Amino acid sequence: MKPHIPLFLLLATLLPLAAETKKNILLIAIDDLKPNIGAYGDPIAKTPNIDRLAARGLRFDSAYTNQALCSPSRNALMTGVRPGSLGIYDLATNFRKAAPDAITLPQHFIRNGYRAENLGKIYHVGQGNQDDAASWSVPRAQLPAQTYALEANRPPQSARQNQDPLRNRGAATESADVTDDTYIDGKIADEAIRRLEAAKQREGTPFFLATGFIRPHLPFVAPKKYWDLYDRSKLKLPELRKPPEGAPAAAHRPNGELAAYKDTKDANSLSDEKQLELLHGYYAAASYTDAQIGKVLDTLDRLGLAENTIVILWGDHGWHLGDHGYWGKFTNYEQATRIPFIIAAPGVTKPGSHTAALAQSVDLYPTLVELAGLPAPQTSPSLEGKSLVPVLKDPAATVHEHVLQVVPHQGQIGRSLRTATHRLVEWKKPGSSDGAQFELYDYAKDPLETRNLAGEQKELVETLRGKLASYPEAKPQIAAPAPQRQGQGQDRAKLFASKDKNADGKLSREEFLANQRDGEAALGRFSRFDKDGDAILTKEEFVSAGK
Repeated sequence: MKPHIPLFLLLATLLPLAAETKKNILLIAIDDLKPNIGAYGDPIAKTPNIDRLAARGLRFDSAYTNQALCSPSRNALMTGVRPGSLGIYDLATNFRKAAPDAITLPQHFIRNGYRAENLGKIYHVGQGNQDDAASWSVPRAQLPAQTYALEANRPPQSARQNQDPLRNRGAATESADVTDDTYIDGKIADEAIRRLEAAKQREGTPFFLATGFIRPHLPFVAPKKYWDLYDRSKLKLPELRKPPEGAPAAAHRPNGELAAYKDTKDANSLSDEKQLELLHGYYAAASYTDAQIGKVLDTLDRLGLAENTIVILWGDHGWHLGDHGYWGKFTNYEQATRIPFIIAAPGVTKPGSHTAALAQSVDLYPTLVELAGLPAPQTSPSLEGKSLVPVLKDPAATVHEHVLQVVPHQGQIGRSLRTATHRLVEWKKPGSSDGAQFELYDYAKDPLETRNLAGEQKELVETLRGKLASYPEAKPQIAAPAPQRQGQGQDRAKLFASKDKNADGKLSREEFLANQRDGEAALGRFSRFDKDGDAILTKEEFVSAGK
């Protein structure tokens, strides 16, 4: 007869084992997704899977990117350091050039016993940039897929032959009667399911799975069934389709990204019909990605992993859908900087809760470290975010009085301070002590940012400037290694003039790439020279690139 073990002794042996069980991490990153989501109150969006994730956790209603551009926003998330502190605002420069000794978010988890894997788009890979091998336990998965299902929508043959995707892209939208796995996000979801199934078999090894979905990034491609979810006749274009009155010139952005597509070359003067097509495409692409997220969440539930997995949904930045006349990101305005951000942490977050507390991308790193019970990382540079765990436990709590965004343009840095009610933007050259221009917006009275109030409310501008001064000065963009290039050793100013065929003082991609013989390498140079990412080279950018 086996001896009887008292219940309290049995519990005493089991409780330490339970305490040692580490939480898994599932990070879902989505490219260019703004809060046009059902759970965020959008009456048009069909996003049932993101909605059910929100019903499991905490929805942040006032979350912001640290820069409205793919690579810098992801650098901020993964390093916990803002773009202005790294001095990287472009797509081409890898964050290790500024922070070679940084311990990234997944790297810290690896050092604490986790297996870290990534699928799809987590870091920005392309335009000369690359993935970060130190961040992952296994190499990044290569999941080839065609951008377009229909031949008519693909780039011109000449562009494909010249490997020239930035100069002549295909159509801006596509609705094709195809299966989900025709496009890349369907393949990412399928691979995420396989990775979760494999993780289930690795008992005792917690996972950090970062899954990065591409849509609704341009082009807005999705299977026809997702387009069919929406009636275009019921879609409405924005009420305000011009820049804020009184905003400085540096704040205005051309629609360079959209202009690269073959059916939207006139991106700054699109017809209402074309704009409605784009709006329809954005919603369809978001619904397509939502369906892929649903497959991943279903697998998490089916495998019995949900109760021990912290799930984060994060959009890298917002996107202008015609408001202010913009189609794209690259601004400090609300539609480009506000992001969807949901954290479902079993045992910590109250299901279906939401908060008005300010949050920003750099906060995720310290938040996950605390949630997982890990020691603070000894990394350089130091983390600049704050743990949001107090807000996860009590949605009425706050950890930030204000959060910071940044955008470079025309040789200046626009630093944006967002409080619960206002936004102050300071435009000036890095390191300059004078000549700054300001924007001020009051979201309680003017949520559409119709007018710059900086000239009328100078006392408030000075108060907010004092708060902005509490942050370190934004660094200039760090210099990329100078490649061997056509025209090296020539007078760069004269070379600029020879390329500037319409004498407008700036170079488009087409002008820059004319007569270049090295195709893809020339595209990489354009991205490196284009420090503010607006698809235009100023004379200053072109000439300084040769130094």
